[in-house]
Amino acid sequence: MKIRDILDQKIVTVRKDTTYEEAAKILLDNEVTGAPVVDSEGKLVGIITEKDIFKVLLPYYQSYYEHPEYYTDLEERELKAKDIRTMKVEVFMSKNISSITPDEPIMRAGAIMLARKIGHLPVVENGKLVGVVSGTKIFRFVLKNQLNNN
Repeated sequence: MKIRDILDQKIVTVRKDTTYEEAAKILLDNEVTGAPVVDSEGKLVGIITEKDIFKVLLPYYQSYYEHPEYYTDLEERELKAKDIRTMKVEVFMSKNISSITPDEPIMRAGAIMLARKIGHLPVVENGKLVGVVSGTKIFRFVLKNQLNNN
């Protein structure tokens, strides 16, 4: 089976100048866990996931090491979301992204995701973003296909 066979035609994207708050709302409103990030010309420049958004609320090791007092009150950390809501997606998106074409095997996409420890893979055809495939979609498709054939 090919990626094209499971590709969701509905593409939810986020522009790189989108704010933290807007990105979170886009993911929630569209009931997706991640979205490709595009520039003003629609070129793929990154990907943003729930995990990327959540990580902004948690300290980086260096910051924690230098100022642990800022991070011991976890309820206070939740309130940080208000402080960072205007931060741009380009600051915290994943920039080192892999992509796949629609005609590649589904299991190749799964292998890339496992090797890179990622849950979403943009699908690009002729330099244009045509969709996104998730690890969950691949898992469900493969299992359903195998269970129905036995």
